[in-house]
Amino acid sequence: MNIMIIGAAGMLGRKLTASLIAARYLGGKTIDSIALVDVIAPDAPQTSDLAISTRAVDIADPDVAKTLIASRPDVIFHLAAIVSGEAELDFDKGYAINLDGTRYLYEAIRQAGTTSPYCPRFVFASSIAVFGAPFPDKIGDDFFQTPRTSYGTQKAIGELLLSDYSRRGFLDGVGIRLPTICIRPGKPNKAASGFFSSILREPLVGLEAVLPVSEGTRHWHASPRAAVAFLIHAAEIDTASLGLRRNLNMPGLSATVGQQIEALRRVAGARAVSLIRREPDAMTIEMVDGWAKDFEAARAISLGFKAESSFDEIIKIYIDDELGGVLPR
Repeated sequence: MNIMIIGAAGMLGRKLTASLIAARYLGGKTIDSIALVDVIAPDAPQTSDLAISTRAVDIADPDVAKTLIASRPDVIFHLAAIVSGEAELDFDKGYAINLDGTRYLYEAIRQAGTTSPYCPRFVFASSIAVFGAPFPDKIGDDFFQTPRTSYGTQKAIGELLLSDYSRRGFLDGVGIRLPTICIRPGKPNKAASGFFSSILREPLVGLEAVLPVSEGTRHWHASPRAAVAFLIHAAEIDTASLGLRRNLNMPGLSATVGQQIEALRRVAGARAVSLIRREPDAMTIEMVDGWAKDFEAARAISLGFKAESSFDEIIKIYIDDELGGVLPR
């Protein structure tokens, strides 16, 4: 089996690559090769029995998709995107990457299938940003999409295209609407949701973090470990069970910022909590107020997708996966 990860240099791409290399199998089939693609060349992990290739490309270039699909990967993970805050600030760039780049990939797959049969599994990393307020207490699987950001709109269009190209038999698509991933390792990115991670990540290692919203702000979360498991499961499930509804709300954990902070207090103590500095930011508050806060995710759960049940668990996963299981003194 040959796999391609587009967006492989990002946090989820790197973790997905490591997980696939460790497993050596996907959907009961042996993995023979993994192609890692991003706007910068991803690092190539050293393995003894897998062919790992890397490539730096701009998926907004209409000619790039054809060259990527020419190798006919069996499974394609599409993770590449301009994140929410940046897509809102740079309208042209957001649509070029998040919409045009995605459609070029779909079209390249369709065109490849006109010469000889080709229908890869295509896992599309979508987002809960496809939904917009006003919300019910819990968003069910039948809630309509009314995104309130350019990023959410771009992802929603990508989902519709995924469903249509799957319906026509050009690809075998699964779209997974990821919760906000928390705690993200590394340095903050331009995602408007980045503070959900930074108010935990920085204090855990003795650094100050800024909280731009109120402690009553509620949101939907899952750990990086859970997100990687979502991606892999989406590549393995029998899509006949999805019918024409190819996009799924992923399970997660609904929590307020205050509940996050109390979990940090239980796990790391009062000193860590004292490093959170409150600095309200009007733009961030406005964006976050329009985001989804809680889900039922019944379809995904019935299909075997799983996430964490507490923020204590999410924080401990970060400590185990990123800090070697030990908090710095």
